[in-house]
Amino acid sequence: MTPATIPLDVFSDPVCPWCYIGKTFLDRALESRPLHPFRVEWHPFRLNTDLPPEGVERAPYLEAKFGDRRSVAEAMARVQAVADEAGVRMDMGKATRVPDTLDAHRLIHWAGIEGAQNRVVDALFRAYFQDGADIGQSDVLSAIASACGMDGALVGRLLSTDGDRDDLMARDLDAREKGVTAVPTFLVDRQFVLAGAQSTATWQQIIDDILKQLETT
Repeated sequence: MTPATIPLDVFSDPVCPWCYIGKTFLDRALESRPLHPFRVEWHPFRLNTDLPPEGVERAPYLEAKFGDRRSVAEAMARVQAVADEAGVRMDMGKATRVPDTLDAHRLIHWAGIEGAQNRVVDALFRAYFQDGADIGQSDVLSAIASACGMDGALVGRLLSTDGDRDDLMARDLDAREKGVTAVPTFLVDRQFVLAGAQSTATWQQIIDDILKQLETT
């Protein structure tokens, strides 16, 4: 079997900090194993399905979700501490809005068609967690597309339509019906599920084990 032939399906949301951390760990493992067998594909899973299309102010939304301001601060501090320890550049207090990520998932889908999916997913995470950008806005998404080598003007026009909305929502629902309850969730070779941000060492071991198996087949 040649490299990059085993599907690694990743269910993720661009506003999920653990997804960003998990992607960083995975990327480090893939970079350390250039002959890894994985063909990575990103799939939609919206953490906040109850948001209006324009999104909401982040502070009151999180307070309602976690119960009070102190609980929000404690939860954010825990994530920030893990990110800092892992060397993942992230500012949990930067963003002021929680966006509806459906359009971001549409962009990720289109990026997959053009072979730019990993770059776009990376750029979305950086835009939200480093720059505090509202990644629910079409102009922000178009700029990200352009920076990743896509046709930003075309993406902007597509975002003004309903193109692929129903498909992305159906894929999100299908993932939930098949047992995905949180992100990140990784599906290896359409058989083995790993939930949560796995360490680089874990991914390296998985890759090494798969490569050994392939050598004997």
